[in-house]
Amino acid sequence: MLEKCAIEENINNFKGNVKKLSGISGREVRIVAATKTQPKELLDFIAEKSLLSDVGENRVQEFVEKYDPESSLNYHIIGQLQSNKVKYIAGKVVLIHSLDRYSLADEIQKQSEKRGIISDCLVEVNMGSELTKGGINPDELHGFVEGLRKYANIRVKGIMSVMPNVQISPLIEYYKKFALLFAGLENIRGGNVSPDICSCGMSNDYAPAIEYGGSNMVRPGRILFGARNQ
Repeated sequence: MLEKCAIEENINNFKGNVKKLSGISGREVRIVAATKTQPKELLDFIAEKSLLSDVGENRVQEFVEKYDPESSLNYHIIGQLQSNKVKYIAGKVVLIHSLDRYSLADEIQKQSEKRGIISDCLVEVNMGSELTKGGINPDELHGFVEGLRKYANIRVKGIMSVMPNVQISPLIEYYKKFALLFAGLENIRGGNVSPDICSCGMSNDYAPAIEYGGSNMVRPGRILFGARNQ
């Protein structure tokens, strides 16, 4: 982990860059810091200094180890989620970013109903149809979201994607398509579908994500904290 003073500087610089891009795009962009492999003391530091309001974990086990119910932080699950792990996060995270199958929706519904809560979720879209990544195919989005209407304890807040690792020109095209997908969700707004979050962009691609992808939520990690601890 970098020295805390360096991390604080990185976070403030990143927030400044995002603020500029937000001004250009005309939309406010929420920052969810990806804290995979980072120690709990870092999250405590972020909260103590009020550097950020949101942090995201990829792995449920790490989330459980770091979760502090007294913290001012908003916790997110941003990685692939196994159905049998939902019980450990239900009611503790403000947003699940990777809803991509009905079997997972079944478990989120079950655990949410048991706790008397509504779980906010993003549908993950696999823009590059990559076998190594989760997410539904773009052309299945509307049908999948319509199928989620039957889950009374799930609220569909928007979509998320991890873009293919490609050169900037094709990447921009992926982002433009993603923006159109998000805009199209407005046509099926209603009930438990309230698509207000367009989540895309990480350390290396947050700028084109905001400019071309319509992103209003980015998930930086390395640019804030340096290389991940192994």
